[in-house]
Amino acid sequence: MNKYLLTVTAFAMALGANAQQNAPITAKDYERAEAFLGYNTSHLVDRANVSPNWLPGDKFWYSVSTAQGNEFILVDPAKKTRTTAFDSQKLAAALSTASGKTYDANKLPFQSIGYSADGKSVLFSADAEKWAYNPATNQVTADTSKPVAGKTAALTGRAARGGGNEVMSPDRSKAVFIKDYNLWVRDVASGKQTQLTTDGVKDFGYATDNAGWTMSDRPIVSWSPDSKKVATFQQDQRKVSDMYLVTTNVGKPTLMSWKYPLPGDKDIVTIQRVIIDVENPKIIRFNIAPDPHRATLSDDIASSGSFDDADWKADGSEFAFVSTSRDHKNEKFRIANATTGAVREVFEETVKTQYESGWGAINWRYLPTSKEIIWFSERDNWGHLYLYDATTGKLKNQITKGDFVVTKLLKVDEKTRTLYFAAGGREPGNPYFSHFYKIGFNGKGLTLLTPETGNHNVNFSPNENYFVDSYSQPDVPPVTVLRDMKGNLLATLEKTDVSRLAATGWKAPAPVKLKAHDGTTDIYGLVFTPTKMEAGKKYPVIDYIYPGPQGGGVGSWSFIASRGDHQALAELGFIVVVIEGTSNPLRSKSFHDMSYGNMGDNTLPDQITGIKQLAAKYPIDTTKVGIWGHSGGGFATATAMFKYPDFFKVGISESGNHENRNYEDDWGERYNGLVENSNYDAQANQNFAKNLKGKLMLAHGMMDNNVPPYNTLLVAEALEKANKSFDLVIFPNSAHGYGQYSYYMMRRRWDYFVKNLLGAEPPYDYVLGPKSTKR
Repeated sequence: MNKYLLTVTAFAMALGANAQQNAPITAKDYERAEAFLGYNTSHLVDRANVSPNWLPGDKFWYSVSTAQGNEFILVDPAKKTRTTAFDSQKLAAALSTASGKTYDANKLPFQSIGYSADGKSVLFSADAEKWAYNPATNQVTADTSKPVAGKTAALTGRAARGGGNEVMSPDRSKAVFIKDYNLWVRDVASGKQTQLTTDGVKDFGYATDNAGWTMSDRPIVSWSPDSKKVATFQQDQRKVSDMYLVTTNVGKPTLMSWKYPLPGDKDIVTIQRVIIDVENPKIIRFNIAPDPHRATLSDDIASSGSFDDADWKADGSEFAFVSTSRDHKNEKFRIANATTGAVREVFEETVKTQYESGWGAINWRYLPTSKEIIWFSERDNWGHLYLYDATTGKLKNQITKGDFVVTKLLKVDEKTRTLYFAAGGREPGNPYFSHFYKIGFNGKGLTLLTPETGNHNVNFSPNENYFVDSYSQPDVPPVTVLRDMKGNLLATLEKTDVSRLAATGWKAPAPVKLKAHDGTTDIYGLVFTPTKMEAGKKYPVIDYIYPGPQGGGVGSWSFIASRGDHQALAELGFIVVVIEGTSNPLRSKSFHDMSYGNMGDNTLPDQITGIKQLAAKYPIDTTKVGIWGHSGGGFATATAMFKYPDFFKVGISESGNHENRNYEDDWGERYNGLVENSNYDAQANQNFAKNLKGKLMLAHGMMDNNVPPYNTLLVAEALEKANKSFDLVIFPNSAHGYGQYSYYMMRRRWDYFVKNLLGAEPPYDYVLGPKSTKR
């Protein structure tokens, strides 16, 4: 009895000491941390985000925000001039006179402008009225003209698929759309609709967009340059298995079902390629077997906004394309006769792991004028460009060479036989910084066009005589300049000003260079520390992870004022790290393939060794390590908690693809290999749930049509079978990203780390989110 009393007394004393050491985190602490989220920092960054709106003659305007309001700038590259588009004070006064309302020059009621055909008047809208302002006469009048067509930066990815369910022809005279599984065309001028195909049926329709994990009602087509034909396919998913989700509501739930093949399935989605004569409706079928629903970037064959791996001859007589095997190991370059459908095999490439043609861009081109092909390959361990003979299929020469990666082929000048491309790793320093180059088809004359250290993003003028370049680093704000295609600096347009942001106590993350788990390979990352650190104190560490292998945790290596909630979490008393581990892209082929066939590795050995290295420089308590991630990061987080339970103590796994036989077919089969050739069991998190020692929170949206929620429920069931305690957050009607509940999830994340890693009590039910969303 006395021994028992002594034990209780000692325990109570320990609790008291711990409570004194870890005082509660208050709502004021959360409010201070919240100040570092994007909706509280972005408006404090001035003269950033230059997006040129191109006008005839390669002129362009752009707007930038300042502490006083928006400024509109007009640039004439030929004259090397940069001027304000108008005097805000004069325009506001003239608009007030013309409209009878009072306008503030620092708060003009428009975000974009246009120009009249003669270039003399600035056109804009205010309070649903269209106006024209002539700076020469200082008068505002009603605008009845049409603005001069400008050209903004081209959209890529899913953003390019916006604007309803039609795809316009190059000459803007026609638009194709899907109706009842068939393809139709609408004449823009008359509105007349014509049916182009008649045999499309459910699960075997034309131009349908369904990659399992992404879908839309917008047709996937590639218009011929002359606007007379479209290349597309009849998508066969008749034998493909279904995926199911059900809503949560009062009364009977609604069942959602769609075709969603899984790794190992006998039947996957295939496409039967066709060309459709739009002017004289006719279907020309290719004389080849159906292709797997695959592309050189992914299985989403519209990932670049239109039909991927497609390139027309200018007169519409030929259509070049690439057929990708189910496992992404074999690529066939083919050219179809657009009149007969006869397909000619030009060449093929087979790799041991998986082929990809670039990152965010298809890096091959068909050049029918010279009967050549620009091809992308990692055959020498680095991503490079090669020149092929399109008639014989023989390699003519390698174009780019060296220990660097061509990421995006941006422009092909056939007249001068020059390529313009983005690449990383050639210049000293961070290999993830993208630079812009040009080189001859013959591999000679490699020229760096953007010499400044940093990550460069370029935007071409419509005539491709100039480009706007914005460059920055994670801890260095952007500078935006104008150059010609020789790389000559014509003007410095903007230097981003973060003084207002810095005045709040904000600081940038620290870029770091580390060694991977092999002890030799360089890896890179970012470290976020509290803005006010206590001397002599060691901090728990939180590892944010996204292991790829199709992308990494850092994302953009450009300057961003707020990267998610990393700095906000740091303000609560943590050191937050993001480490780009091995097996992620944008490096060598061997680097990217380090975990091929063993995706369950999840870069975790790199995370562990990286954190240990950082502990030598930063006051990190390696006995208190937390980890969290979403999607692939959720997969990695649970793996960390199950396979390295003595290192990772607290984990938050959001929307994880824990069992890749329960995730869409292409991702696992591309990066892990076919089921019959790879050990998927060894990577399935539910098989290791019994090893949990620390605190784990699982979260998932029950209407997640990307990573179905059964991935997380498998892990939950395994934890219950193993009699393990864990926490589960369910979003009954949310998809992959939680939508309106994303800030709720963020707050739960903060609470979980504060309570279980920091050992403090968080404020009860703190409401996170922009003021407009707070209730």
